[in-house]
Amino acid sequence: MSTTFLGTPAFPTAARKALADTQLRRNLAHATGTIRAKRAAVVGEVAEWERLRLAGAALKDRTLRHLDTYLVQLEESLTAAGATVHWARDAAEANRIVVDIARRHGTDEVVKVKSMATAEIELNDALEAAGIHAWETDLAELIVQLGEDLPSHILVPAIHRNRSEVREIFLREMGRHGRPAPDGLTDAPADLAAAARAHLREKFLRAKVAVSGVNFAVAETGTLAVVESEGNGRMCLTLPEVLVSVVGIEKLVPTWADLDVFLQLLPRCSTGERMNPYTSMWTGVTPGDGPQEVHVVLLDNGRTDVLADEVGRQALRCIRCSACLNVCPVYERTGGHSYGSVYPGPIGAILTPMLRGTGHDEQVDSLPYASSLCGACFDVCPVRIDIPEVLVHLRTQVVDAHRNQPKVQNLAMKAAAWALGDARRTAAVEKVSGVVGRVLGRTKRRAPGGRGALGALPWPASAWSDARDVPVPPRESFRAWWDRTEGGTREEQEDGR
Repeated sequence: MSTTFLGTPAFPTAARKALADTQLRRNLAHATGTIRAKRAAVVGEVAEWERLRLAGAALKDRTLRHLDTYLVQLEESLTAAGATVHWARDAAEANRIVVDIARRHGTDEVVKVKSMATAEIELNDALEAAGIHAWETDLAELIVQLGEDLPSHILVPAIHRNRSEVREIFLREMGRHGRPAPDGLTDAPADLAAAARAHLREKFLRAKVAVSGVNFAVAETGTLAVVESEGNGRMCLTLPEVLVSVVGIEKLVPTWADLDVFLQLLPRCSTGERMNPYTSMWTGVTPGDGPQEVHVVLLDNGRTDVLADEVGRQALRCIRCSACLNVCPVYERTGGHSYGSVYPGPIGAILTPMLRGTGHDEQVDSLPYASSLCGACFDVCPVRIDIPEVLVHLRTQVVDAHRNQPKVQNLAMKAAAWALGDARRTAAVEKVSGVVGRVLGRTKRRAPGGRGALGALPWPASAWSDARDVPVPPRESFRAWWDRTEGGTREEQEDGR
């Protein structure tokens, strides 16, 4: 199965298709609504929640300011604990390291803990190309894999599927990939979980090599941490002989004590729980217990470039909780596939363009515009990433990159600048606009707010009017009103009109 989003159209095109899928919108509304309610309940229990958010943001910022020092400290701590550390500048280098480790141990399969970093570098495809099958063991990731699908959510990759669809996938695919689904499988969650457990059990027991990401890496001790809800991660982290962990360099925290803050923030904002059922931590190799060969791949893949961006670097605070997705009105209506990346939603709309770079790919350049800038994402972010600020910053980069290209939007902005750059020209445009408003105001339908709407406009203005109500121009400009009333009557002035 390919996990690549290559070929995904620009966001407006992909979103239009998603909006037409009523089942998808129903699935998303139900799932995100449920998660929002759970999060609100457990966050409401914390009296000083805002201070906790501020602490998380400050810890992340301090780590990013001294990232070079903490990375060296982490390498020293890991090496002292018996782990082997690899540095990967990009996806190709990281994939090559993991493939070489698997080949060296003569295995044709690995089991995987859910990991956004390995999805980002498309590790599964690299392993398949080398003749090594990667088994996803997280339930939602397994659904995506068996369904030959793409993830659509950071925390719940199969959020776009309902349980009836999951049952059909299990019945169709499990027999082709190991043990068949049990006879009489229903769409009850307990039955689906039992089928997945039976399907994966033999893979856990025979796997020689496991691959994981991490939620946090402690520079002080070399401890790696994975937070999960199903126990599949614990199986992958303890049973195989070899463990390879792919760690984004932004996942560091300086000290063991710093974990306290994030282990309060992450569960509440991700699964709506006070504490995740499984929090697994390991420090290198322990003789006779767990994997006897541990590798850690420290992944850059564009993160250093993000760190150099004074406005955008705050995105590296992200702890992948997905709270911003669950409150985003755009994500709830279009789903994750529209973003064309393993990082969907508001955080994906800033992280993907910064990791890949703006100005050379239409699909990537469309992502900073996949937002209403309502600010709900910032309100729920546990580490206070000001996503709207970064979105506007990235929009500026996109515009600057295409400033000299003959686009309709650029021509329109140049025309506006010409008209608004001189008072006489502005007055002339206002007079023409007023005539149009008086003529059309008698015939056009009413838009929200009481003014008439122009409806569909001819090309090239149709690019604007196809998605918006374009109001009829006012019959009288402010300048004309002021001249006519000499500043307005006393009554109008007192009323603030």
